[in-house]
Amino acid sequence: MRVMGIDPGIALVGFGIIDSIGNRLVPVQYGCIETEAGTPHDIRLKQVYEAAGALMDKYKPDAAAIEKLFFNRNVTTAFTVSEARGVIVLAAAQRGIAVAEYTPMQVKQAIVGYGKAEKRQVQEMTRMFLNLPAVPKPDDTADALAVAVCHAHFAVLLNRMNGVNRT
Repeated sequence: MRVMGIDPGIALVGFGIIDSIGNRLVPVQYGCIETEAGTPHDIRLKQVYEAAGALMDKYKPDAAAIEKLFFNRNVTTAFTVSEARGVIVLAAAQRGIAVAEYTPMQVKQAIVGYGKAEKRQVQEMTRMFLNLPAVPKPDDTADALAVAVCHAHFAVLLNRMNGVNRT
């Protein structure tokens, strides 16, 4: 199973594509989609949509896992990130890619085993799961890989519960 993890944003969209092969997780590609500050908002959304779609077309993930938004302060930022998240979900839906959503707490639970784990712990465990030489930078990339690993773990569990043995 190939999973594309996504940490949504407008300036930076972290992405991480991994393959789940048996009990191994293999990194395929990871990085960030960047849009330039000062660019009109609608153009930035178009850039995010097109770049996310191009990655989906190139790497053909079976699933896209995206982080659910959690904002308790800046509503303006929440709206902007929600719009970027929406165009990414649209790109996946247009390609028939299943979309799964995970809260930050679910990601932490799946990666570290503790829903209130610190960001550094999640990043280091993600690095270990994927056998990477270092934690990817920027944080958006590392977070996207964590979301992909989270989905891979949940997918294995769901398949076992449903009697599917997928390798």
